[in-house]
Amino acid sequence: MASLVEEIRARLAVLEPDTVELDDDSALHAGHPGAAGGGGHFRVRIVSAVFAGENRLSRHRLVYDKLADLIPHRIHALSIDARTPEEAGR
Repeated sequence: MASLVEEIRARLAVLEPDTVELDDDSALHAGHPGAAGGGGHFRVRIVSAVFAGENRLSRHRLVYDKLADLIPHRIHALSIDARTPEEAGR
């Protein structure tokens, strides 16, 4: 069985990212009510041409749509930084 980090990466691959940086910050939230339920805390930085012409909310929705069934049980909190290659300086 794939780890949750591997599963998140695999699901985001459909957005054809140039890069995906995923940080599992769950250990920093030990004792937090959301952590007690087993849900992880993650930060994702994703660069993809798919985001071109999309506003911030639309970009976040594109990411959330790929992970929706993992929230709130396996993912309690998700911070998203979604940019185009141009915005990322590539």
